[in-house]
Amino acid sequence: MESFFRAQSPIDLHMHSNRSDGTDSPAGVVREAHAHGVRTMALTDHDMVDGWAEAEAECLALDMTFIPGAELSTTGGPGVGGMHLLAYLFDPLEPELASAMLEVTGGSESRIRQIVERLQEDFDIDFGDVLAEANGAPPQRPHIAGVLVKNGYVPTVDHAFSEILSSSSRYYIPKTNRGNILDVIRLVRGAGGVPLIAHPVGRSGGVMPLKNLEILLEAGLAGFELDHRENFQNPEGLARLREYARDYDLIVTGSSDYHGDNKENRPGEHTTEPEMLARIIEQATGNEPRYPAHMRGTV
Repeated sequence: MESFFRAQSPIDLHMHSNRSDGTDSPAGVVREAHAHGVRTMALTDHDMVDGWAEAEAECLALDMTFIPGAELSTTGGPGVGGMHLLAYLFDPLEPELASAMLEVTGGSESRIRQIVERLQEDFDIDFGDVLAEANGAPPQRPHIAGVLVKNGYVPTVDHAFSEILSSSSRYYIPKTNRGNILDVIRLVRGAGGVPLIAHPVGRSGGVMPLKNLEILLEAGLAGFELDHRENFQNPEGLARLREYARDYDLIVTGSSDYHGDNKENRPGEHTTEPEMLARIIEQATGNEPRYPAHMRGTV
């Protein structure tokens, strides 16, 4: 299997479409990935799988391998803070996980409307413009950021998040239906999937204590997304997580976190080693990769 994925490299396991908070259609994400040389990719929209079928069809048309995935919203648990969880190769029809994902996306419009109402105290922004920016997808904060850029308040979406929409700003409203991260890890495992923490170092700094890692591992965590541009802003934290990954033999991935025009990140700017993807597939029981026709039977 590892040799197969060397042939299908580079591998980018974190990409978003306009079904959540990206700007490209699922097929457009695939075409952009292909144009940047990516040959195996995962679509990991936030708390939804709506784009899988379209992305898979485009991958197969371009002789690419498709890995079904999602990025799940979570809150903190005992000893750990809130994080995003990348889940791969889970059964999307497993009732408990499907219900948990629907609870998060179902409440998004009300939350975004409340954030916009807070912003209206200081900015000329209309909720209708945010819905237009979402273009049929559940509205999320990057859609607000896009409107702030269009209205001239900030030059880029990244500036919107760092200067206006951060979780520490007075405009922020947390998601109320996110699951405890330990419970979400268990839900992913219960659906046959493989959970990894997305960009676990992030922009906030700090270093994850070993006791927190052990709590996560006991719940079923498989590893970390380490090669990600946000992690490099905290070299000390990243170095510590690399030590943990080595000492505990964890799965380590790298990826772009591509969002189309909503972020500067480009497909394939960071990638996953073939042996790491092989380990994800070996652990998964809920779903399978979709291989291009000319390479089926070679895995």
